[in-house]
Amino acid sequence: MTTIDLNCDLGEGGGDDAAVLPLVTSVNIACGGHAGDDDTMRTTVMLARRHGVAIGAHPGHRDRLTFGRVARPLAPPAAVRLVLEQVAALAGIAGPDLAHLKLHGALYHQVASDSALAAAVVAALATDWPRLVLYAPAGSLLVGTARDRGLTVAEEAFVDRRYRDDGLLLARSESDSVIAEPLVAAEQGVLIACDHRVRSVGGRLVDLRADTLCLHGDGVAPVATARAVRRALTAAGVRLGPPPRG
Repeated sequence: MTTIDLNCDLGEGGGDDAAVLPLVTSVNIACGGHAGDDDTMRTTVMLARRHGVAIGAHPGHRDRLTFGRVARPLAPPAAVRLVLEQVAALAGIAGPDLAHLKLHGALYHQVASDSALAAAVVAALATDWPRLVLYAPAGSLLVGTARDRGLTVAEEAFVDRRYRDDGLLLARSESDSVIAEPLVAAEQGVLIACDHRVRSVGGRLVDLRADTLCLHGDGVAPVATARAVRRALTAAGVRLGPPPRG
């Protein structure tokens, strides 16, 4: 039986966290960069523990105005500080329950595609947080960089985002980059989980192998999307569960 993780970015100030959490298997909690503070971290950690959901840190650029979704010039030492400071903030609340790490927004894409940033962040994680599972874009250079340093990696794909013909995410600045219809997101999730492919905006079936599927807690209908995706995956014979810890 195929097993896949269903993760969601939460603790970002949305109003649906409590309803979404029981429907997913792991949660990425904003930890003071693009969103979040001590109160939202404590609340989200508490809810995740209550529902048996794996807890992860979700560091981003310290830019709340753009929700961390605008790329900023970033040298490797600054990227390391951003990540380590925010992981430590959540670790101070979650303790040994902290299971994984997923970068947010522009930071996610910058580190995943820049060899110098990837090498610096991975080296820091290998030293300070070697047991955390690193969620990284499926097929990205960050995946190989992290595995080469002995980190456990969960390759990630998105159920509520469109993909280009080359297998990369369609930029949010493009029209139709976000999938707002829960049933369409569910169909994409099943295609990725079962067939290891995704249908691009150009209509092509592109190879895409993933260990974890993400939906956004700040999306148009996160609760309905989580329910639809979970129902569709279960009906397709897919088991839901978080990635094994490192």
